[in-house]
Amino acid sequence: MTKPNTSSSGSRILRVLKALRGRSLDGLSNSDLAKALDESPANINRALNTLIEEGMAQKLDSGRFALSVQVLQIAVTHSNEIARAQNRINELNQRVLAGSR
Repeated sequence: MTKPNTSSSGSRILRVLKALRGRSLDGLSNSDLAKALDESPANINRALNTLIEEGMAQKLDSGRFALSVQVLQIAVTHSNEIARAQNRINELNQRVLAGSR
C-alpha cells in the first residue's frame, strides 16, 4: 500500500505542537525543540511562527515557547464533550437496567 501524500511542513508543525505538550508554564527554547525533533532551528522557527500566527502557541517572557490558552481551551472543550457523552451513556444504561427489573 502506498503512503498518502502529506505535507512535510504540516507534519513538522504538528510535531512541534506535540513537543510543547506538558510545558505550558516553562516552555521550550527553539534549540530545545530543534534537538528534540532533529530539525534545524530555522525550520523550528518557521513552525513556531505558524503556530503563533494561528493562535496555537505563544512566546513567553523568558523567550521560550509554550502552548497557547487557545489550545488549552480546545482540550477543555473536548473533555467537557466527552463528559457529556459519558453522562448520556450512563443515563441510557440506567434506563435499560431499570426496565429489565
